[in-house]
Amino acid sequence: MAQVGTAETGRGDAGRPDTDPGTRRAGIRRVIRVGSRPEPWKRGPVLAALALLLGLFMLLHAEIPNRIGNLGSLVESLLPWFGLFIPVLLAGALWRRSASAVAALLLPVTVWLNLFGGMLGDKSHPGADLTVVSHNVGADNPDPAGTARDLAASGADVLALEELTQQARGTYERELAKTYPYHTVQGTVGLWSRLPLSDTRPVDIKQDVGPLADTKPVDVKLAYNRALRTTVATGQGPLAVYVAHLGSVRVNPRAGFWTDSRDRNAQALGEAVAAEQNERVVLLGDLNGTTDDRAFDAITSQLHSAQDAAGDGFGFSWPAKFPVARIDQILVRGVQPKSSWVLPSTGSDHLPVAAGISW
Repeated sequence: MAQVGTAETGRGDAGRPDTDPGTRRAGIRRVIRVGSRPEPWKRGPVLAALALLLGLFMLLHAEIPNRIGNLGSLVESLLPWFGLFIPVLLAGALWRRSASAVAALLLPVTVWLNLFGGMLGDKSHPGADLTVVSHNVGADNPDPAGTARDLAASGADVLALEELTQQARGTYERELAKTYPYHTVQGTVGLWSRLPLSDTRPVDIKQDVGPLADTKPVDVKLAYNRALRTTVATGQGPLAVYVAHLGSVRVNPRAGFWTDSRDRNAQALGEAVAAEQNERVVLLGDLNGTTDDRAFDAITSQLHSAQDAAGDGFGFSWPAKFPVARIDQILVRGVQPKSSWVLPSTGSDHLPVAAGISW
């Protein structure tokens, strides 16, 4: 009886054909290639690290020191704009198909929304008792008469102007006289009102004087005093109103974010507000900084922003052509902001800001 061996049939004990050496090597290479391919959670470690750093950067912004070039204040002044890095990192994470980078972006998204998410909606309500407007009219404004007419048409009951020059002061007084029977000008700031004013006085905010003043070049046209305090007589009782124009800031390679004059003014203004006896206070003015900046702690610890409480959006006011920051403020205490908004541009490099308040 004939026997059939495995050697004759070319099959192994398991009945499978022998593998060709070339095919076996190709299979090994394929296994190595698939095994070395990063999984979604292993891809994009740099993107994931950047996302976490961005989140921590925004979360811990108050810990960034000011010792070198006032870096902390500079970051806080531009803090909302750091959110623009989130879609950039998200696009990179999707392109790399990195699950870890997408997950890491949850931190900066959460931090940004916690800081600024409330600014995305409209928080305004009807029923304001008084409308206030503040505007840095600009020392180089080519059309002060037109600016005055626009502001008079805004419906403001109380109108604060900053950066008034001696040359333009008369124009504003003439154009606003019909709408506002009461007004005061103290140096470069003024207040026009439909309601009577009393107890008006300049406020010493430790402003520099003379040719070495820490101010921008245009300020040589301006007089010394840059803040005032007055009382507006309303049907609900007296309202203390402050108008201020704090010192300018600069960014340069040698000094970094230079804010010495402004910070000194802010501290002095905070002290004046702290000494105010009236429970109802409104501060109007160009503070040359955002309320996120730690330099304004002496002020923001006592007053809160009408824009934050009752505004629609961020309310950026400067520069007028492409606003990137809200440095023109309406801050209140003892009254309720009902609405806050930005008015159309005038001949100034700032936009006017407005708010409706009630008792």
